Amino acid sequence: MMLFGKISQQLCGLKKLPWSCDCRYFWGWLNAVFHKVDYERIRDVGPDRAASEWLLRCGAMVRYHNQERWQKDYNHLPTGPLDKYKIQAIDATDSCIMSIGFDYMEGLHHVEKIRLRKCHYIKDDYLEKLGKLENLQKSVLEMEIISCVNVTDKGIIALYHSRNLKYLLLSDLPGVRKKENLIRAFKTALPSLELKLDLK
Repeated sequence: MMLFGKISQQLCGLKKLPWSCDCRYFWGWLNAVFHKVDYERIRDVGPDRAASEWLLRCGAMVRYHNQERWQKDYNHLPTGPLDKYKIQAIDATDSCIMSIGFDYMEGLHHVEKIRLRKCHYIKDDYLEKLGKLENLQKSVLEMEIISCVNVTDKGIIALYHSRNLKYLLLSDLPGVRKKENLIRAFKTALPSLELKLDLK
Protein backbone atom coordinates (compact mmCIF):
# COMPACT_ATOMS: atom_id res chain seq x y z
CA MET A 1 0.00 0.00 0.00
CA MET A 2 2.84 2.40 0.77
CA LEU A 3 4.35 1.86 -2.68
CA PHE A 4 0.98 2.51 -4.33
CA GLY A 5 0.59 5.66 -2.26
CA LYS A 6 3.96 7.00 -3.36
CA ILE A 7 3.25 6.25 -7.01
CA SER A 8 -0.19 7.84 -6.87
CA GLN A 9 1.29 10.97 -5.25
CA GLN A 10 3.82 11.25 -8.07
CA LEU A 11 1.07 10.73 -10.65
CA CYS A 12 -1.04 13.46 -9.10
CA GLY A 13 1.92 15.83 -9.29
CA LEU A 14 2.14 15.50 -13.05
CA LYS A 15 0.55 18.33 -15.03
CA LYS A 16 -0.04 16.09 -17.99
CA LEU A 17 -0.59 12.40 -17.39
CA PRO A 18 1.71 10.27 -19.58
CA TRP A 19 -1.08 8.00 -20.83
CA SER A 20 -3.06 10.95 -22.16
CA CYS A 21 -0.64 10.94 -25.10
CA ASP A 22 0.41 7.34 -25.33
CA CYS A 23 0.29 4.58 -22.73
CA ARG A 24 3.85 3.55 -23.69
CA TYR A 25 5.16 6.73 -22.07
CA PHE A 26 3.35 5.84 -18.85
CA TRP A 27 4.81 2.33 -18.74
CA GLY A 28 8.25 3.69 -19.61
CA TRP A 29 7.99 6.19 -16.77
CA LEU A 30 6.72 3.53 -14.35
CA ASN A 31 9.55 1.19 -15.32
CA ALA A 32 12.08 3.96 -14.73
CA VAL A 33 10.73 4.43 -11.19
CA PHE A 34 10.69 0.67 -10.64
CA HIS A 35 14.31 0.22 -11.82
CA LYS A 36 15.87 3.05 -9.85
CA VAL A 37 19.06 1.72 -8.28
CA ASP A 38 19.06 1.44 -4.49
CA TYR A 39 22.72 2.08 -3.62
CA GLU A 40 22.06 1.68 0.10
CA ARG A 41 20.69 -1.80 -0.54
CA ILE A 42 23.81 -2.71 -2.54
CA ARG A 43 25.97 -1.48 0.34
CA ASP A 44 23.91 -3.31 2.97
CA VAL A 45 23.53 -6.73 1.36
CA GLY A 46 26.30 -6.81 -1.24
CA PRO A 47 26.22 -6.58 -5.04
CA ASP A 48 25.22 -10.19 -5.78
CA ARG A 49 22.21 -10.17 -3.46
CA ALA A 50 21.05 -6.70 -4.59
CA ALA A 51 21.48 -7.65 -8.27
CA SER A 52 19.58 -10.91 -7.66
CA GLU A 53 16.68 -9.00 -6.16
CA TRP A 54 16.58 -6.55 -9.06
CA LEU A 55 16.84 -9.24 -11.73
CA LEU A 56 14.12 -11.42 -10.19
CA ARG A 57 11.81 -8.44 -9.71
CA CYS A 58 12.21 -7.82 -13.45
CA GLY A 59 11.32 -11.41 -14.34
CA ALA A 60 14.85 -12.69 -14.98
CA MET A 61 16.49 -15.76 -13.40
CA VAL A 62 19.91 -16.22 -11.81
CA ARG A 63 22.06 -19.23 -11.06
CA TYR A 64 24.70 -19.19 -8.36
CA HIS A 65 28.13 -20.80 -8.31
CA ASN A 66 28.09 -24.46 -7.26
CA GLN A 67 24.33 -24.70 -7.82
CA GLU A 68 22.52 -26.34 -10.74
CA ARG A 69 19.08 -24.92 -10.01
CA TRP A 70 17.96 -21.60 -11.47
CA GLN A 71 16.61 -19.11 -8.94
CA LYS A 72 13.44 -17.49 -10.27
CA ASP A 73 11.24 -16.86 -7.22
CA TYR A 74 12.01 -13.59 -5.46
CA ASN A 75 10.36 -14.85 -2.27
CA HIS A 76 12.66 -17.87 -2.10
CA LEU A 77 16.03 -16.17 -2.52
CA PRO A 78 18.57 -18.06 -0.41
CA THR A 79 19.53 -16.67 2.97
CA GLY A 80 22.81 -16.95 4.79
CA PRO A 81 26.15 -15.14 4.70
CA LEU A 82 26.04 -12.26 2.23
CA ASP A 83 29.19 -13.37 0.41
CA LYS A 84 28.09 -17.00 -0.01
CA TYR A 85 25.94 -16.72 -3.17
CA LYS A 86 27.75 -15.39 -6.23
CA ILE A 87 25.84 -15.01 -9.50
CA GLN A 88 27.33 -17.25 -12.19
CA ALA A 89 24.62 -17.00 -14.86
CA ILE A 90 21.79 -14.64 -15.77
CA ASP A 91 18.83 -15.60 -17.95
CA ALA A 92 16.84 -12.46 -18.73
CA THR A 93 14.36 -14.11 -21.11
CA ASP A 94 11.14 -12.07 -21.38
CA SER A 95 12.29 -9.80 -18.56
CA CYS A 96 11.85 -6.04 -18.31
CA ILE A 97 15.45 -5.20 -17.39
CA MET A 98 16.57 -1.85 -18.73
CA SER A 99 19.68 0.32 -18.67
CA ILE A 100 18.45 2.52 -15.81
CA GLY A 101 19.08 -0.42 -13.47
CA PHE A 102 22.49 -1.16 -14.95
CA ASP A 103 24.44 -0.10 -11.86
CA TYR A 104 23.27 -3.30 -10.15
CA MET A 105 25.69 -5.12 -12.49
CA GLU A 106 28.78 -3.13 -11.51
CA GLY A 107 29.76 -5.18 -8.48
CA LEU A 108 29.32 -8.61 -10.08
CA HIS A 109 32.65 -10.42 -10.53
CA HIS A 110 31.63 -14.04 -11.16
CA VAL A 111 29.10 -13.87 -14.01
CA GLU A 112 30.10 -16.30 -16.77
CA LYS A 113 26.94 -16.48 -18.87
CA ILE A 114 24.32 -13.89 -19.85
CA ARG A 115 21.23 -14.58 -21.95
CA LEU A 116 19.21 -11.60 -23.19
CA ARG A 117 16.14 -12.95 -24.99
CA LYS A 118 13.06 -10.90 -25.86
CA CYS A 119 14.28 -8.05 -23.68
CA HIS A 120 12.35 -5.22 -25.31
CA TYR A 121 13.81 -2.50 -23.09
CA ILE A 122 17.43 -3.43 -23.82
CA LYS A 123 19.06 -0.92 -26.14
CA ASP A 124 22.56 -0.25 -27.41
CA ASP A 125 23.51 1.85 -24.39
CA TYR A 126 23.02 -1.16 -22.10
CA LEU A 127 25.33 -3.35 -24.20
CA GLU A 128 27.89 -0.55 -24.46
CA LYS A 129 27.98 -0.21 -20.67
CA LEU A 130 28.10 -3.99 -20.28
CA GLY A 131 31.09 -4.21 -22.61
CA LYS A 132 33.00 -1.55 -20.67
CA LEU A 133 32.65 -3.03 -17.17
CA GLU A 134 36.09 -4.34 -16.15
CA ASN A 135 34.73 -7.08 -13.93
CA LEU A 136 32.41 -8.45 -16.64
CA GLN A 137 35.12 -8.13 -19.29
CA LYS A 138 37.11 -10.63 -17.26
CA SER A 139 34.37 -13.03 -16.17
CA VAL A 140 31.82 -13.34 -19.00
CA LEU A 141 32.49 -16.38 -21.21
CA GLU A 142 29.15 -16.81 -23.00
CA MET A 143 26.47 -14.45 -24.24
CA GLU A 144 23.24 -14.94 -26.14
CA ILE A 145 21.28 -12.01 -27.55
CA ILE A 146 18.03 -13.11 -29.15
CA SER A 147 14.94 -11.21 -30.35
CA CYS A 148 15.94 -7.90 -28.73
CA VAL A 149 14.32 -5.52 -31.21
CA ASN A 150 16.04 -2.33 -30.03
CA VAL A 151 19.60 -3.64 -30.36
CA THR A 152 21.64 -2.52 -33.39
CA ASP A 153 25.16 -3.06 -34.75
CA LYS A 154 26.43 -0.29 -32.45
CA GLY A 155 25.47 -2.19 -29.30
CA ILE A 156 26.75 -5.56 -30.51
CA ILE A 157 30.14 -4.24 -31.63
CA ALA A 158 30.71 -2.81 -28.13
CA LEU A 159 30.94 -6.37 -26.80
CA TYR A 160 34.40 -6.84 -28.33
CA HIS A 161 35.75 -5.41 -25.04
CA SER A 162 34.73 -8.68 -23.34
CA ARG A 163 38.17 -10.14 -23.85
CA ASN A 164 37.43 -13.57 -22.36
CA LEU A 165 34.23 -14.11 -24.35
CA LYS A 166 34.31 -17.61 -25.88
CA TYR A 167 30.79 -17.93 -27.30
CA LEU A 168 28.39 -15.34 -28.71
CA LEU A 169 25.00 -16.18 -30.23
CA LEU A 170 23.15 -13.45 -32.13
CA SER A 171 19.69 -14.36 -33.41
CA ASP A 172 16.59 -12.54 -34.67
CA LEU A 173 17.95 -9.00 -34.27
CA PRO A 174 16.22 -6.83 -36.91
CA GLY A 175 18.27 -3.77 -35.93
CA VAL A 176 21.55 -5.49 -36.84
CA ARG A 177 22.18 -4.79 -40.52
CA LYS A 178 25.92 -5.13 -41.16
CA LYS A 179 26.56 -8.76 -40.39
CA GLU A 180 29.85 -8.94 -42.34
CA ASN A 181 31.29 -5.97 -40.44
CA LEU A 182 30.48 -7.67 -37.14
CA ILE A 183 32.16 -10.90 -38.24
CA ARG A 184 35.32 -9.04 -39.25
CA ALA A 185 35.43 -6.96 -36.08
CA PHE A 186 35.03 -9.96 -33.77
CA LYS A 187 37.55 -12.07 -35.70
CA THR A 188 40.10 -9.30 -35.27
CA ALA A 189 39.35 -8.46 -31.62
CA LEU A 190 38.50 -11.96 -30.33
CA PRO A 191 40.04 -14.57 -32.65
CA SER A 192 39.10 -17.51 -30.39
CA LEU A 193 35.44 -16.47 -30.16
CA GLU A 194 32.81 -18.91 -31.43
CA LEU A 195 30.38 -16.55 -33.15
CA LYS A 196 26.97 -17.96 -34.14
CA LEU A 197 24.71 -15.81 -36.26
CA ASP A 198 21.09 -16.30 -37.19
CA LEU A 199 20.42 -12.91 -38.72
CA LYS A 200 18.61 -11.89 -41.89
